[in-house]
Amino acid sequence: MYVASHFGVFRVTRERERVAERWQDTVGFAGVGRGHFLGSGHPDLNEDLPSSLGLIESTDGAETSEEVSLLGDADLHAIEPVGDRIYAYDSHTGSLITTTDRTDWDTITTQPLYDLAANPADPATVYATTVRGVLVSSTDQGEPVEVVGAPTLTGMDWQPDRPLVGVAPDGAVMVSDDPTTGQWRKAGALDGPAEAVDAIADRWHAATATGVQSTDDGATWRLVATQDY
Repeated sequence: MYVASHFGVFRVTRERERVAERWQDTVGFAGVGRGHFLGSGHPDLNEDLPSSLGLIESTDGAETSEEVSLLGDADLHAIEPVGDRIYAYDSHTGSLITTTDRTDWDTITTQPLYDLAANPADPATVYATTVRGVLVSSTDQGEPVEVVGAPTLTGMDWQPDRPLVGVAPDGAVMVSDDPTTGQWRKAGALDGPAEAVDAIADRWHAATATGVQSTDDGATWRLVATQDY
């Protein structure tokens, strides 16, 4: 497992180690494949780079990275790759943006957002968490609409062929088989809020103050790694 933080990217097995001894502030991070990541944030102070990295890419397990686009212009706090498309939330402009070629970006909406999730079976549709609840946006239909009845969530993720997973500000773990209906059920609870959620087959991770993992669809959680450096 790889964990992105304000103090570098860490590789976690039985022990935890900082990758390449780099202290890059990686605020946006997403896995594309084995050892293949997209990221954003702010460079290690030893690097001669602009303060905002835009979209960066690593194909060697975060040992090195290359600038892809928006260097110096965007600080992507959430990155969601799905199919040939990438969605991202740029904290500089407060905008949800998207691209299919990693170079030319289109703005979907400008408003405060927390996290993004897209169903791999429907790359044209993305969900975003806000202080008001959940928004859904289709790249074919213009401005996002609010999902009526959806809870307020901070982090969320969608694993293939499984429900959408979200975490509420109080740590409640919520899931929905069809978020367009606004129907959610509580699967379990964390010991506090989560900065990020990652859901893969049979294993969910949440970035809390303690760093936890669930192997029973959110019912129980166990410690993976703490945030001391």
